[in-house]
Amino acid sequence: MVWTSIQKYTNIIVQFVCGIVLARLLTPEDYGCIGMLTVFTNLAASIVTMGFSSALIQKRRPTDVDYSTVFFWNEGISLILYLILFIASPYIAKFYQIPLLSDVLRVQGIILIINASAAIQDNRLRKQFKFKKLAVVSIVAGFISTIISIIMAYCGMGVWALVGLNLSSGIVRNIIFWLTNKWKPLLVFSKQSFKELFGFGFFIFLSNIVNQLGNSLQTLLIGRIYSASLLGYYSKASRTEMLASQSFSDVLLQVTYPLYSEMQNKKEQMINAIKRITVTVAFLTFPLMSLLILLAKPIFVLLYSDRWLPSVPYFQMLCIAGFFVGLQAVNYQPIAAIGKSKLLFKWTLIKRIVGTTIMVGGLLIAGIEGLLIGVVTYNFFIYATNAVLVSKHIGYSLRVQLKDLIPVIILTVLSFTSAYGIGQFLHYNMYLNGIIKGGVFAIAYLGISIFTKMDSYEYVKMILPMVRRTTKL
Repeated sequence: MVWTSIQKYTNIIVQFVCGIVLARLLTPEDYGCIGMLTVFTNLAASIVTMGFSSALIQKRRPTDVDYSTVFFWNEGISLILYLILFIASPYIAKFYQIPLLSDVLRVQGIILIINASAAIQDNRLRKQFKFKKLAVVSIVAGFISTIISIIMAYCGMGVWALVGLNLSSGIVRNIIFWLTNKWKPLLVFSKQSFKELFGFGFFIFLSNIVNQLGNSLQTLLIGRIYSASLLGYYSKASRTEMLASQSFSDVLLQVTYPLYSEMQNKKEQMINAIKRITVTVAFLTFPLMSLLILLAKPIFVLLYSDRWLPSVPYFQMLCIAGFFVGLQAVNYQPIAAIGKSKLLFKWTLIKRIVGTTIMVGGLLIAGIEGLLIGVVTYNFFIYATNAVLVSKHIGYSLRVQLKDLIPVIILTVLSFTSAYGIGQFLHYNMYLNGIIKGGVFAIAYLGISIFTKMDSYEYVKMILPMVRRTTKL
């Protein structure tokens, strides 16, 4: 987790710098265009993997034949899907009524082939817990792609700078993986291996497809009903919020799944691990989301300029949803690790049907504000459902989980209320107001947690020496 955290937070810093520069060089329409196309490329990417990456990690001892079979599947299906996107691109552009999208999608779609080539190399390193190497590769790719994208933006290339960011990152990762990893695919495609992995991976694949369709719904609705500019504001708010809320869950998804797979027959160990990770994630995520809500306006003006102020209310609502994102991941991975892929698909389908109903209903009743309220409600529903599944199939009951979370919830509410209340009496400029409110929140949060010696605080304290030892390796 330490190396994955180093990877994630270094990339967050790089993305922040990149986002700051690009936001001042590009327009909301540029971001909106990429947001519209991400719907199709992300969906195609889920089809490429077909859940095989999860199946390879869940399998205790995958062979070279398994890896080679999946490698050739990924390459073949990515080529087919790219051709489909290439042919469909004019019709997609017509749907959004933006002709430029046709050429952009045809270039952006190449990322499918690039990522398919690197998927097995990434998977093998993850299965072997070689997260240090994964971190180095990701950080190097992030730096190089950021430089390329900024240069393109300075040259006035507009939306193509965002395309270049995605493509160059994938190309650099591929080059490093294939030059430094010893593994090369065997010239074999095993039907038996394919069938075995497909048996588990198929339902993970269906779950991923349903999730991608659900995640894409907001972008489709906003892009079709409203303007590319409004979608750009929403996309900027969403991307900024995800850098914070999904940073912890991304670390967990990369580390806990192979870890839980090794624990799949040791329920007590798994319960203890889930409990510690749950309260630790809450202790770190809840204050971060609270601070972002408090300081949203000065953050956006400072980082992106006044041009992006319409993104602020969207960002604040998405941060409320962000309280539940990390907890969703904590409760999702154990169910996959014990092999319940069919169960996950069934409940993913139920969650997405409920979520779609809530979000579309909110949009029809109250416009984009109603959609955002639906996003918050839906994210809470996902967390509650995942927690119930863990309670039933792992043994970490929902009642006990909520009991473990209550101290962090109370701590967060007290700190937020204190900072917000003091902020009502401040009449300085927004930056000084923000510094004071942030300081009050931090002092209250850390002071109370230290004074009461909360379990979550003690867990974080235990992690710090591990971080120092690991980073010296």
